[in-house]
Amino acid sequence: MSKSVIEEDLTVEGDISAKDGSIEVKGHIKGDVDANSVEVMSGGKLDGAVKADSVVIEGKQSGSISCSELSLRATSEVTSDVTAKTMTSEKGGKLVGKIQITG
Repeated sequence: MSKSVIEEDLTVEGDISAKDGSIEVKGHIKGDVDANSVEVMSGGKLDGAVKADSVVIEGKQSGSISCSELSLRATSEVTSDVTAKTMTSEKGGKLVGKIQITG
């Protein structure tokens, strides 16, 4: 599986698709992301819909999230409607939106 990294000094405007790969966001994405795995790092920001098997949020995300596994770290700030099979959250993680856990 290939991994694409959006570095701290990079802003991407537009949708990103990496169905068989992973996306690591250290910078800023303004658009939807469709990948096997998405990780928004502590200084990263993603404004758009996320569709992935595995999603880990340490930074900021707004839009919507549709995934199998969602993990919110203590530094996460999420403003999204969420649909996930499972979700874990560390103490301090913030989530505002509608949550649907399908199990």
